[in-house]
Amino acid sequence: MTAANTVSNVVPQRSAFHIWRRHPNLTVGTAMLLIAIFAAIAAPWLGTIDPQLIAPFNRLQTPDSQFWFGGDLIGRDVYSRTIYGARVSLAVGLGVAICGISLGLVVGLLSGFVSWVDSVLMRVMDGLMAIPSILLAVALISLTGASLKNVIIAISIAEVPRVARLVRSVVLSLKERPYVEAAITSGTPFVSILLRHILPNTLAPLLVQGTYIFASAVLIEAILSFIGAGTPPTTPSWGNIIAEGRSVFSIAPHIVLFPGIALSFTVLGVNLLGDGLRDAYDPRFVSRA
Repeated sequence: MTAANTVSNVVPQRSAFHIWRRHPNLTVGTAMLLIAIFAAIAAPWLGTIDPQLIAPFNRLQTPDSQFWFGGDLIGRDVYSRTIYGARVSLAVGLGVAICGISLGLVVGLLSGFVSWVDSVLMRVMDGLMAIPSILLAVALISLTGASLKNVIIAISIAEVPRVARLVRSVVLSLKERPYVEAAITSGTPFVSILLRHILPNTLAPLLVQGTYIFASAVLIEAILSFIGAGTPPTTPSWGNIIAEGRSVFSIAPHIVLFPGIALSFTVLGVNLLGDGLRDAYDPRFVSRA
């Protein structure tokens, strides 16, 4: 039995409770992410005031019993806008994680298994990786226009090379395994080898990588919205709320403070979840668990 099969047999035998008990980062990160997801789903019920309602008399209102997080430059409720902003950030994070992993998985599988394809696709990936993610996203959004869909597409393209290189490295190591060489020698169809022998072994590292992509996408979306290249100003997001409050930070810090805390809380939770998953499924830790 190969080492890969040994690890794959060990991990599933551990219950979810055992994994969470052994890895507190996984427990804490999951709880924090679930809180953010609950806030996003329940925004219509948790929000106290319409996030788009303009009330000039409440301009720069300090936090009180009615405006829990205060009012912004034109009197909108910062609390409601922060709650609704969770929807945008989580939608971007999830959308980028799914799109980036899906495209990167295809590129990585083909590059790792087909030599002549590898020389072409990896050069393209190298070119994309040479451009910082934010600059690439800004360039793509400037061509397509600012919208939630375009933000997801732009950030996804920037994340594809990292996923592709991860999958490619896994495929290259698996190609040397006896069971894969035996399948190739016996004339097993190319697609069957990928689906039965290669793909299942990429799922664990992709799951961990997906959490980091999620967190990175949430941050990049906030940065894009902060500089005016992300979601439209009419759509509440943590980035554009912070951007609107930066000019009056000295007299109304609450406009920046609360969405900033929400952003930090969510990103920290996703990163802790990723660290926990890495420790839970890393072969170096499995034998000790």
